Amino acid sequence: MAAPGTAARQVAGTIRYWAAAKAAAGTAEEPYLAATLAEALAAARERHAGDPRFARVLLRCSFLVDGTPVGTRDHNAVPLPDGGTVEVLPPFAGG
Repeated sequence: MAAPGTAARQVAGTIRYWAAAKAAAGTAEEPYLAATLAEALAAARERHAGDPRFARVLLRCSFLVDGTPVGTRDHNAVPLPDGGTVEVLPPFAGG
């Protein structure tokens, strides 16, 4: 997160959607331009606002940033790396 009074630098990377998230997004992946996970997801919600399933499925998803689980961390506090990958993982059945 940027220091108070400074703006975080936006970086470019890829968001990959899996299972129900992929179906709701209508794509397997798309680019992001954001400083934090929260910014990237907000932009994705706006892009896919025409399908209400998208915002609903994101509420149930887990996220990985370059293979590292985000867990319960505040998405505003999760910086995104330049050239990184955000994996959007809905709950999976089975095992």
